[in-house]
Amino acid sequence: MFKNLDELTEELNKNKSLKFRIKVSANASSDSIEFLDDTIKVKVKARAIEGKANKAIIDYLSKLLKIAKSKVKIVSGEKSSIKTILIEL
Repeated sequence: MFKNLDELTEELNKNKSLKFRIKVSANASSDSIEFLDDTIKVKVKARAIEGKANKAIIDYLSKLLKIAKSKVKIVSGEKSSIKTILIEL
C-alpha cells in the first residue's frame, strides 16, 4: 500500500491507471487523507446523503492529485464506507 500522496502520485504517473481501496469517513470536520499501514482513510465534510459524500471524495481526490474529476471513478462501494477507486489518466 502507499505510504503517502507522493507514492500514490508516482505510481499513477508511471502506470496511467490505478485502482485502490479507501475507507471513508463522511461528515468530518475537514477534508483529509491519511495513509495507514494497510488502508487509505479519506475524510470528507459532506454527509453521506444523496451521493454528496461520494461526490466530495471525487472532488477531493482530483484536487489532491491535480487531475480532472472525470478521471476519478468510484467503481464499487457507492453505499459503503469501503470504496474502490479507479483513476485513469
